[in-house]
Formats: sequence, structure tokens, C-alpha cells
Amino acid sequence: MILIALGANLPSAAGPPRATLEAALSAIAARGIAVPARSPWYRAPAYPPGSGPEFVNGAAVLAGPSAPEAVLADLLAVERELGRSRGLRWGARVCDLDLLAFGDRVLPDAGTMRAWMALGDRAGDMAAPERLILPHPRLQERAFVLVPLADVAPRWVHPVLGRSVAEMLEALSPEAAAGIARL
Repeated sequence: MILIALGANLPSAAGPPRATLEAALSAIAARGIAVPARSPWYRAPAYPPGSGPEFVNGAAVLAGPSAPEAVLADLLAVERELGRSRGLRWGARVCDLDLLAFGDRVLPDAGTMRAWMALGDRAGDMAAPERLILPHPRLQERAFVLVPLADVAPRWVHPVLGRSVAEMLEALSPEAAAGIARL
């Protein structure tokens, strides 16, 4: 099961954020990657707080290529096609497509993944890792990822933490999900 998160809080040539994310799903499918399940769209405060306008967020299940690196390359290409330019980390953006998980694979290894998980918000001050890290090291901390992910993969179990999406969402504080609403 390939899991992705989608987010946008700036307009693109495709339109406002919600239209941009719809265009992103269409572009993913046009690349030969099936989208068998997708969540509803959610409105969520920008993260970190004060970093821009509210986001539109969602999640999807993909099926297709057998290599996570191939999926990531396609996601990055779709972002570029929609006008994303990488600059400020955790800033406002036209389109953000994050590869969250690729089945139960842990990449590059559990030790590296745990080290990135341990960084917490300090990871935002660091350069993005050179290698793909799976599962996404922050997914268990972010309600704006877990809320829509629970719509499409509530029983997917994090291979390092041993907890399902539903369990990770339940473990968050009520404040973590404040301001997240279905559109």
C-alpha cells in the first residue's frame, strides 16, 4: 500500500488549492499510477503556526510502481508541473505531495528513520535528507496528515512504531487537531 499526503495553501495555474490538489491526483493517474482511494479534503491551519494561509489537505492510496524512488520522482515531477519551487521548508506552497509509506518498508534502515523521528520540529532547521526515508518521519505527529489518512488507511500499521493510523491519531492531543475541518 503506497500512502501519500497532499497539501496546498497557495493558488496555482490550476486554480485555488483544492483545484490544484485535484489536478495533482489527475496528473498522478496520468503517469500510470492508480489512485484506488482518496480522502475528502480538509482545511487545516498552516504548520508551523503563522507560516501562511490555511492549507487544504488530503491523503490517497496509490498503486503502481514497485520502487518507492520511482513514486517519489513522479510526485516531485507533478509538484513541479503545478508550479512548486522548493524554497523555505515548511512554508506556504502551491502543491506538496509527500510519500508517507510504501507498504511496510523502512528506508534506508530503522536506525536512520528513528534518528529523523527523534529530531521532532528541529528537522525543519536541517536540510532535507539526501536519501528517501520511509515511513515519513513526522507522520505520527501531524493531525493534518493523520486525519485524512484515517479516511483511506485507518488500519495501516507503522512498521517501526507498531501502531495503526487510527491509534496514532487517537494518541494525539485534542489541541493537535484544532482547526482541522472537512470541506
